[in-house]
Amino acid sequence: MAVKALNFKMDEAIIKDMKDVAGVYHMSMTDLIKEAIVEKLTALKKDPFYRLTACVEEASAEETEEILADIESLSDDDLTIAATKRFIV
Repeated sequence: MAVKALNFKMDEAIIKDMKDVAGVYHMSMTDLIKEAIVEKLTALKKDPFYRLTACVEEASAEETEEILADIESLSDDDLTIAATKRFIV
């Protein structure tokens, strides 16, 4: 996998906090940022909205509105896994 550089701006207070935390845990700021991004991406990819829409290559505006309305109407109980099945191939 290719490695690419990113350049972005952050509030000075956040940068100071990152330096402080990285120093306490003997980490580089780069490693701290990478780990935080991976953690956030992992959480977002588990989100129902992402899981229901990420694989949709193209949807009309009407289909998109319908999907979003359905997602917004779901409760935590609706999203609880009720049963699991394992298939061995």
